[in-house]
Amino acid sequence: MKQWIYGRNTVRELLRNNKNISELIFLKGSRNDDLIMLAKKIKIKYRVSEDKKEFNTLISGGNHQGVIAVIESYEYSTIEQMLEKTHDKYPLLVMLDGLEDPHNLGAILRTCDAMNVDGVIIGKNRNVGLTSTVAKVSTGAIDYVKVAQVTNLARCLEDLKKQGFWIVGCENEESEDYRCIDFNMPVVVVIGSEGSGISRLVKSKCDFKVVLPMKGHVNSLNASVAAGVLLYQVYNSRHPL
Repeated sequence: MKQWIYGRNTVRELLRNNKNISELIFLKGSRNDDLIMLAKKIKIKYRVSEDKKEFNTLISGGNHQGVIAVIESYEYSTIEQMLEKTHDKYPLLVMLDGLEDPHNLGAILRTCDAMNVDGVIIGKNRNVGLTSTVAKVSTGAIDYVKVAQVTNLARCLEDLKKQGFWIVGCENEESEDYRCIDFNMPVVVVIGSEGSGISRLVKSKCDFKVVLPMKGHVNSLNASVAAGVLLYQVYNSRHPL
C-alpha cells in the first residue's frame, strides 16, 4: 500500500536515507531545486506538476510545501530488532497506550530520536499508526526510530519484564514525583492516551507510577510534552553533569 509523504524536511530525510521512493512530485514554482538536484543525484524518478488540485487531493489540506514523495507504507520493526543493538548501557523503550493523535506521535518520535530511544511500541488497536502526518510532524525522525506494533500491550510488558525491564508509567494518581526515580536500569516509559491515560491492564504491569508536578490551573500535559519531560529526565539520570 502506497503512502504520500510531504513537506521539504521530511522528503529531504527520505532522500538522504535513500528510502524506497517510487516517485517524487514537485509543484511548479515551489522552489525545491535542491531536492530536485538530490533526486537526480541518486536517480529517483520525479515529475513537475502544474496542477495544484492534484496536490490538495493527495494531501487533503496538509502543508505540502510543493513536494510529495510516493513511497511504500512504512515498515514496522519487532521488539527483537529494537534490542539487537541498543544506544546506551541500559536499553530504553517507549510504549504508547491508546495514543490517537498523529501530531502527538510525530512529536514523540522526534524526541525519541533526540534521546536515542531504542524503540517505540504501539498497539494495533486504538492507536494511530505510521502515517504521512506522523512523518511530517516528526521532521524525518520516523526514518531513524524503530516502531513496533503489538496486539496486546500488557502481555508485551510481561515479556519485557522477564527480560529485565522495569516499567515506568506516567500516571496522575497514586504516583511519585518523576524526579525520584533512578533510571539506571532497562526501562520502558509508558505514556497513556490523550483523554483517559494508561489503560487498567497496562497500568497493572507498571513497576513505578510517576507524576509530573503541576502548579497551575490545568491538571495534565499534552502526551508528547509529558513524554519529552520524562525522556529528558531519563537522560539526566543516566548522564548527570
